[in-house]
Amino acid sequence: MIEHEYEELRPYLFSIAYRMTGSVADAEDIVQDALLRHHRAAESTAIDSDRAYLSTITARLALDHLRSARVRRERYVGPWMPEPLVAAREPDVAQHAETADSLSLAFLVMLETLTPVERAVFLLREVFDYDYSEIAGIVGKSEQNCRQLAVRARAHVEERTPRFQASQAKREELAERFFAAAEEGDVAELESLLAADVAFYGDGGGKVRGALPRPVFGRDRVLRLLVGFIARMAEIGLRVERTDVNGQPGALVLDADGRLFNVLALDVADDGTIQAVRSIVNPDKLRHLGPLMPREAPGRAAGGR
Repeated sequence: MIEHEYEELRPYLFSIAYRMTGSVADAEDIVQDALLRHHRAAESTAIDSDRAYLSTITARLALDHLRSARVRRERYVGPWMPEPLVAAREPDVAQHAETADSLSLAFLVMLETLTPVERAVFLLREVFDYDYSEIAGIVGKSEQNCRQLAVRARAHVEERTPRFQASQAKREELAERFFAAAEEGDVAELESLLAADVAFYGDGGGKVRGALPRPVFGRDRVLRLLVGFIARMAEIGLRVERTDVNGQPGALVLDADGRLFNVLALDVADDGTIQAVRSIVNPDKLRHLGPLMPREAPGRAAGGR
């Protein structure tokens, strides 16, 4: 298999590994490992389908990683979110991981409630359209068992997936209004855009002073939080750069030197309201996006969310 063929398959393999792990760095490592294993195997063995062989190795490595990471996730400080894929900093994001609802932060967070094997079976079947015989070989279960796992996982996902979501055009319109209001300090406009039961999730991972230890729910409480954050932005000279985050409307919050402070993503319902605001400030999850703005560590003087 020649180099350009590897590169053609890399985006597809990344899309599997990222959805499985929720980590850009881990997904890239898994894909690289899979490519190396394929290269070694191809030197001594005839491989019928490079794509099938590589996707199987990638899925198995991702499943192994997910099993080992589960304990670390359970000990995570505060709400957990995936490492974001940001179109403004990663122009090929649409190429190496299709921008679909199965890529959104909300969807990947929801997948965390599945067991590693349920997650693998669900993704391989529902997102990547694998046959049950292929899935059985990847996860080490019988076809019948995989069918049962898929049914259980699908029911779990459907229970937790919003029944009505806004169109892409509506999402973009709401996002433009939201971030314009944030930059202008238009509190009334912000309030009008928030659902009554809106939620704010902040992922600091215990690495940033002032990061939210738990979600905030309700329009009044979230609005107060946003107003405080907007005041903090003005105080230290931060600006908003609109972009897509995991295929959903979002923004980068940057300082005057273009260094990243945090990533924001919005969940928009079809009634024209924002159901959730998601903020990732954990520096470990943002390093792949470029230079970061210095921030206060826990135990030091006040820092931003």
